Amino acid sequence: MNLLRRLWSLWLLVALGQLAACADVGPVRGQMHYGMADAPEGQRLMWPAAPEVPRFLYSGTLVGEPNFRTPAADPGSLRSVGRWLAGLDEKPDAPLVLQRPSGLTGDGDGRLFVSDTSRQAVFVFDEKRGELLVWEYAEPLTRFVAPSGLAVGPDGALFVADADLGVVVRLDARGEPQGVIGRGRLQRPTGLARDPRTGDLYVADTYAHDIKVFDAQGQQVRVLGRRGEGMGEFNFPTHMVFANGALYVTDTLNSRVQVYDPETGGWNRRLGSRGLFLGDLVRPKGVAVDGEGNVYVVESYYDSLLVFSPRGEFLLPIGGTGTATGRFYLPAGVWVDGRNRVHVADMFNGRVVLFQFLGGG
Repeated sequence: MNLLRRLWSLWLLVALGQLAACADVGPVRGQMHYGMADAPEGQRLMWPAAPEVPRFLYSGTLVGEPNFRTPAADPGSLRSVGRWLAGLDEKPDAPLVLQRPSGLTGDGDGRLFVSDTSRQAVFVFDEKRGELLVWEYAEPLTRFVAPSGLAVGPDGALFVADADLGVVVRLDARGEPQGVIGRGRLQRPTGLARDPRTGDLYVADTYAHDIKVFDAQGQQVRVLGRRGEGMGEFNFPTHMVFANGALYVTDTLNSRVQVYDPETGGWNRRLGSRGLFLGDLVRPKGVAVDGEGNVYVVESYYDSLLVFSPRGEFLLPIGGTGTATGRFYLPAGVWVDGRNRVHVADMFNGRVVLFQFLGGG
């Protein structure tokens, strides 16, 4: 009996510890700013370079805690955290920073959500409230393992695809788990996109080489595509976005982006093609569309962000391998907000880089 009592007590302590751990990392508070420490003093970084007409302006970098000013904050905090990450400075407390940002999206309330595969969590940059939150739990007693694609739902909800757990998690506006979608049906969910008109959730099931569609109640209603190279067929689809009533899907190992029309049920066009010239695709990942219909595709193999016109014509690249501004190291996701600011998840540089689209064709 004593042994049973001890085992019960031990189990209770473990369970209580796990429940206590469900409280996410405490919020970082302060006035949020976009770090410009890596921009050359007195210069405005633009693309393309002069003498061509500039179309993009570097607008800042997000890394985490250093982007939130408090009265006691060091004004050179972004440089400081860079030195800390490189092991050049010793600090008693490690700052809360992105490690391997992957997916990006935002809501109408000014929040930016960033999935971090290494931190195994979702970072929430809340500029309006001056908060940085970290959401770690997919279910009350289950942490995220490999969070990737993100999609905003109704009433502030957030959908998170966890590739290793094999489910899509629904979080409420406070980051509390509200159940999962696709358990037992998804092999490796990565990209997410939600149709704002119907509420249907599209899931890129990468290992199944298809797109699975779930209704607002979380029931699977159809499957799009199969493995292959024809239109409407896929070879490891990953990132997705809904824009202007169409679904854009990165068909990664077919080196292209396919566009689906939910109204007609047809795959009516594609962007990009396999090749080794500037503007060709090798390992495309993130995809996004701005307010003028320009399409942004992350070319991870060449560490670049490629910009295409609404008609699919290649316009210009931003990037190349490196750590300087406008350079990337294995970038992943991309997202464009309502102000035409282009956010790039610069994965192995541990940051989100912003570019302001200045408009014009």
